[in-house]
Amino acid sequence: MTNFIFLLRKSIAGLDRYPAFLLISWLAVMVSLPLLRQAYGEQTFLQGLALVVLIQLLFVLQVLYQAWGWWSMLRVALGVVFLAWAAEAIGIRTGYPFGSYHYTSLLQPQVLGVPLLIPLAWLMMLPPAWTVARLVTRKVSGCLMRPAFVLVSALVFSVWDFYMDPLMVQWGIWEWNTPGGYFGIPWLNLIGWLLVSGSITFAISPKHFPGGLLVWVYVLTWLVEFILLLLFGGLPGPALVGFCLMGAMLLWAAINAR
Repeated sequence: MTNFIFLLRKSIAGLDRYPAFLLISWLAVMVSLPLLRQAYGEQTFLQGLALVVLIQLLFVLQVLYQAWGWWSMLRVALGVVFLAWAAEAIGIRTGYPFGSYHYTSLLQPQVLGVPLLIPLAWLMMLPPAWTVARLVTRKVSGCLMRPAFVLVSALVFSVWDFYMDPLMVQWGIWEWNTPGGYFGIPWLNLIGWLLVSGSITFAISPKHFPGGLLVWVYVLTWLVEFILLLLFGGLPGPALVGFCLMGAMLLWAAINAR
């Protein structure tokens, strides 16, 4: 636990001006989303939502660029975006692997029914999930290292959906054709998230991890979305479930960071 806290403190203390600006801007826009909707209407709210994704994505890409360089960062970014878009495009046509759903017309532009913002959202959260998963699996070695990392990465990433799906449905971003058991979300959706995020992680096979800054992205997402769902979204159930599950992933990482 002490090593985990030291990692977070060291990374935030050494933050340069530009990524610090991105991080603060992301938090400011994120917490203001409910106020934007109430004060300025749906169109301004949607613009704010897109801005949240883009700022967080810029922060993540900046961290990856500093750690990996341009070529590796672009390879990972393009690979994740394409694979996530392909999975979503297949999903809305076949009902697999996520279940039967469709995106509404709120988020534009769309390619084959998938808003371009969606694969970008996958990209903004997969590298933080990879970094947390690396802390969890850092003591695994040998032939078990890669499968353990893939499985834990899929789990760390997928628990975010316990926040995300109920909130996005409430905001009208997508709709389920056959509502299911988790606050209206089919359980098949969770299996889909696990399969797709695990498959993307296996295909991309990231080798090196930038340290604590991407863990901060996961930590702040965990806290801010809990507040959004609990205080502004009227979703106390998903708020508590997401808080416990993402928090458990962070606790798991903290214990294994010793």
